[in-house]
Amino acid sequence: MLLILTTVGTEAEARTIARTLVEEHLCVCAQIDRIESVYRWEGQVCQEAEWRLWLKTAADRAAPLQTRLRELHPYTLPAIYTLQPEAVSPAFAQWVHDESR
Repeated sequence: MLLILTTVGTEAEARTIARTLVEEHLCVCAQIDRIESVYRWEGQVCQEAEWRLWLKTAADRAAPLQTRLRELHPYTLPAIYTLQPEAVSPAFAQWVHDESR
C-alpha cells in the first residue's frame, strides 16, 4: 500500500477531493488534517492555514489516483507525493488492495 499526500487551501476543497477519490475507488481512506504552512511562492514567504490529505491506496492505483488528484486540485502547482510505509499489517494491506478496486 501507499500513502499519497497533498495540501489544499480550504476544508471544503479537502472534503470534496477526499470524498470523490474514495467514491471513485482510487483510495480507500482519506484523512484530513488542518496544518499551518510556511513556504516561498513567487519570491515571497507565505504563511497560511492549509488542509493536508492523507490518501491510502494500493500501489497499483497510485498513478490513476495522482492523475485524478491533479484534475481535482485547485492549486497551480500542487504538492502531490507518495510515501511507502515500511510495515503494514497484512490484513490492513489486503483491505486497502480489495477496496481500491
